[in-house]
Amino acid sequence: MILARRDGATLRIAFDRAAARNAIDGAGWDALADSIAGAARSDAAAVIVASDVAGIFSAGADLSMLATLHTDAQARPLFRERMARAVEGLAALPMPVIAAVDGPCYGAAVALVLAADIVIAGDDAVFAVTPAKLGIGYPAAEVARLIARIGRGQAGRMLFTAEPVDADEATRIGLADVRAERAGPAADMMAAAIASNSRSAVRLLKRTMTGPDDSGTGFDAAFAGADFVQRLDAFRSRAR
Repeated sequence: MILARRDGATLRIAFDRAAARNAIDGAGWDALADSIAGAARSDAAAVIVASDVAGIFSAGADLSMLATLHTDAQARPLFRERMARAVEGLAALPMPVIAAVDGPCYGAAVALVLAADIVIAGDDAVFAVTPAKLGIGYPAAEVARLIARIGRGQAGRMLFTAEPVDADEATRIGLADVRAERAGPAADMMAAAIASNSRSAVRLLKRTMTGPDDSGTGFDAAFAGADFVQRLDAFRSRAR
């Protein structure tokens, strides 16, 4: 089950399927993609992807669903497309996305984490990319994101060995950006800090990070906005 709820300026998308260790089945991928599409239409300042189940982020794709792909050739591209709709939708969100990883994060769940802008690892976070254990591959776009984030050598280590990486190691190699005792509260604090800034400026900055505007039109136009005038006046007032 995927739960999406608004908390002030933050939209939280959370896994809540305790009996299956938050494994994502076909309906789960669809629900996740729909929640992400809803986030794209919202005015939220930030999105947090997390778990509502203690002790687990997500076990990745549901193994019972994967088992059907052995004999059902038509289901294989459907699974890939379902997964891509969620992962690419998350990567394309206009606001910052924070992945709060408390507990194990395996397989396809790592692909979701890679689509986030900022990854926070709690004490019990563990990451593993496990397709080699199952005799399958990993989507090309997710392999590219893994290489971009941690480098070819570290990506190869995770993909070829399928061995888990703990929170400290994940932070050291760049898979996680922030190390915290508990990722959930740290993500809430970060989202609040983001929400305190200009929403339009934050979205402009994310667009610039994603694909720099060489013409500079977005940078120039921001100076004409009412938000800039109001925030500049407020900054000057505090400085007096």
